[in-house]
Amino acid sequence: MNYRRLTPSMSLLLVFEAAARHESYTRAADELSLSQSAISRQVQTLEDQLGVPLFRREGRSVKLTEVGRRYFAELSGALGRIRGATLQAMSHQAGAGSLRLATLPTFGSKWLLPHLHGFYAAHPGVTVHLHSRIGAIDFLNDDLDAAITVGADDWPGLHAHRLYNEFLIAIAPPDTGRGRKRDTRTPAWAAKQTLLGVTSNQQAWAEWFSHYRLDHRQMRVGPSFELTSHLIQAVRAGMGIGLVPKVLVEDELSRGELVSIGDAITSQRSYYLVYPPGNETLPSLVAFREWLLASC
Repeated sequence: MNYRRLTPSMSLLLVFEAAARHESYTRAADELSLSQSAISRQVQTLEDQLGVPLFRREGRSVKLTEVGRRYFAELSGALGRIRGATLQAMSHQAGAGSLRLATLPTFGSKWLLPHLHGFYAAHPGVTVHLHSRIGAIDFLNDDLDAAITVGADDWPGLHAHRLYNEFLIAIAPPDTGRGRKRDTRTPAWAAKQTLLGVTSNQQAWAEWFSHYRLDHRQMRVGPSFELTSHLIQAVRAGMGIGLVPKVLVEDELSRGELVSIGDAITSQRSYYLVYPPGNETLPSLVAFREWLLASC
């Protein structure tokens, strides 16, 4: 086996990832500061190297083939891990101010990391050390300066800044209800499906049922997951339908990889930046707090 064929160059992979995410050579070119023809040539080079078509040309637009869609799903996760490892390496540079920040894993990968370049552009002297945390944050025993978490407005002993409300959306795979009209996937239809949830928000489906005035006795509670990302994958695999923060699935919904059931509902929870009072004037935290509040 030619291992070079199995390891395309990073430039080809970055071009493909951007083109696949947008399903547009034009938008990928704008994002990467390349010409559209350069994007097309590099995609063609990658297709030749793999020996499979990744896109279908439909007039002046492009669509992922089934192989391309699967390749993108695997590749985007790998690139995310590479970017995370790079951030960890960069965080050890000498002489830079640092912030030890805990964040919810899926929020960190789906929202914070894609936006963090904006913070570094504005504050090149500060390095953010990211730590994944679920549930309560122990500032006394954990080596942390601040945390992004989700909950109600109850943070005793901590300074808390509300970032935004949590909006929950019910999601299903696009082939759910195959052979039926799309509008059959209503809240009433969803009430008859297996309900997947996250362990940290066991009441979410009860809130959703109450919002749509559905009989709670109809609830068919299925498996729960510690990570929202695992729940999303379970929905895509056809294990049931899920209820997740809308901000974490906007990309999948826009690409048609998932479909929504009903409208998003306002959760009883919100996202917060929290930290001990003693850290309030920490320069790296001041810079990050101002950037985060402006971004949200």
